[in-house]
Amino acid sequence: MDGKMLARLGAIIFVAVAVTATAIEMTRKEDASVSPPARVQQPAEDPLREGQRRCQQLGQAAASNPECLALWAETRDRFLGHAPASSVAPLAPASPAVSEGR
Repeated sequence: MDGKMLARLGAIIFVAVAVTATAIEMTRKEDASVSPPARVQQPAEDPLREGQRRCQQLGQAAASNPECLALWAETRDRFLGHAPASSVAPLAPASPAVSEGR
């Protein structure tokens, strides 16, 4: 056998394997994709979200609105997983000796 004949035989075998693999894949039954779609659950009315919408509608004026500033602080704390600001004890100021010692 010469080189051309061997190359042709290899190409024919490759195509035969590719066609067989494609036929097997196309006849395979897909049970996993038949599952019902997941339902999206809407949470109950959230006063925090309603306040955020109200502040969003205020636009630029919300940046100076104390209610919106408090609402955004609560939203940030909830997102970061911090305790609400009302339950956190205020920090004691650092003593002058500690800050000057460094």
